[in-house]
Amino acid sequence: MKIGTKEHKELFCRSFIESHLDYEPERLPWPTLDNEALLTLQSIPFWREALNTELEAGVMVNAFANTISDPLLQEAIALQGVEEVRHGRLIKFLINQYDIQIYPPPEPVLPSNIKTAFLDFGFGECLDSFLAFGLFGLARRHISYIPEPLFDIFDAVLDEEARHIMFFINWITYLQIQEGKNNWLRGINAVLHYSRALQDKVKAFSGSNEEQQEGFTAIGASNFIDNLTPELLLSTCLQENTRRLGVFDKELLQPQLMPNLAKIALKTLTLIPRRQSDSIAQLSQP
Repeated sequence: MKIGTKEHKELFCRSFIESHLDYEPERLPWPTLDNEALLTLQSIPFWREALNTELEAGVMVNAFANTISDPLLQEAIALQGVEEVRHGRLIKFLINQYDIQIYPPPEPVLPSNIKTAFLDFGFGECLDSFLAFGLFGLARRHISYIPEPLFDIFDAVLDEEARHIMFFINWITYLQIQEGKNNWLRGINAVLHYSRALQDKVKAFSGSNEEQQEGFTAIGASNFIDNLTPELLLSTCLQENTRRLGVFDKELLQPQLMPNLAKIALKTLTLIPRRQSDSIAQLSQP
């Protein structure tokens, strides 16, 4: 199969559509948490930003789907919109279910350029998902007081995120080939969108006023996972990324930027003398 052809489009669209799971967040088997698990969940600072991101994504992706004339592409992107809305409902239900105190996020506003917003969001999901896969894998292995049913719920959510980034990276490559863009132009385009996506992440998790919250970064994760080092985090991200994306058809493209950067970082870290006591938490100290 040649990338950018009709056969390529059929494969990445059908793979996405046929792997959709039908469920209602409110009817999932939400577990009762003991005090330690409840306090841990309530102390994680990213819930407001996560809810805001999903609410905005649902509105934006649905609006973008309405601009697509190709029936198969339109069906797939509209289905992603359904899943983004459902993610927002899931996070909102979790916040209410476990009495997590957050400042209400603003009402979603449609961006002026829907296509650019969809592209920035897609590249941003490629950044977010790589780190999320690793942090989730570490949490599941090391935080024993969180009930397994809660991990199961978010395991399914991360599988959906894997489907989203797989669809996106194949769709954007297909689209650009159809538009006649060569590898060099596609690379420049990707760098621009990744840069904007990264700037959005920095902006979302910066600031100190009461309505802004610190992101659940690798440094924050060290509060919950003992002996979390950069090597452990990066290697786990790579393992979990390979595991989650490895279930897809081998002829499909996969996001490569974050895995490649992680591999370079791991090789670099092996060349830097480190004391055994070094940890991500210590890196955050002034």
